[in-house]
Amino acid sequence: MRLLITLLCLAASLAHAAPPKAEAFAPLFELAGIRLICEQSAPLVQRGLGEQQQAQLARLFAADALCLDLAKRMATSFDQARLQQALRVLESPLALGFTAAERAVGEDGAEDLAAYRQQLAERPPREERLQLVKRLDAAAHTTALATLLRYEVGKTQALLALKARGESIDEQALSSQTQAQEQALRTSSATAVESFMLFAYRRMPSAQLADYAALYEEDAVALLLARSVEILPELFAARRAQLRK
Repeated sequence: MRLLITLLCLAASLAHAAPPKAEAFAPLFELAGIRLICEQSAPLVQRGLGEQQQAQLARLFAADALCLDLAKRMATSFDQARLQQALRVLESPLALGFTAAERAVGEDGAEDLAAYRQQLAERPPREERLQLVKRLDAAAHTTALATLLRYEVGKTQALLALKARGESIDEQALSSQTQAQEQALRTSSATAVESFMLFAYRRMPSAQLADYAALYEEDAVALLLARSVEILPELFAARRAQLRK
């Protein structure tokens, strides 16, 4: 009997430690905003191109496939316990409350946000509040992900422009030619992210904002976002390799 119990405990332990299936990351990607990166990739890459190229890019940068590839690469860094920990954090009432505030801006607050950004130049936020926003931005990798998307889209469009002129360029040379743009994109992304957060969370007490930042600093969520920043450029590069064929 003792041997049977030991074997059952071992089996349960191994199942608990097994890497999660890629599909299990879908709710995490939705809650963490990573799904938006996948959804925006094709429309941004397609801008200004003809119908035939747009169709090709729609297939190549399809949101479901991009997020699934990301999840497959991500799965080796997670076990079931870590995945569930991240899900608990991102599904917490505090996190959902802040997510609702963000969505409200996206749905019907664009004009108010634009006016708020003009006001910031005249009336800068309190330093304490600004530092909380910077802390959240760093923990959530918001500027990093926004910069990554804009930079990788720009690299892809640069490749397409060269290809249209009959020129070829490998990934290393493409990165070298576009690297100078990355810092400018990071600076403008950081400014946009800070003003958005200041506006979206303007009714949230600073104590709640600090607690929200702390959620993104928890190990499982931090790993989810850090790995996304590492893996996504590789997925874009793989898709550009397809365009070179």
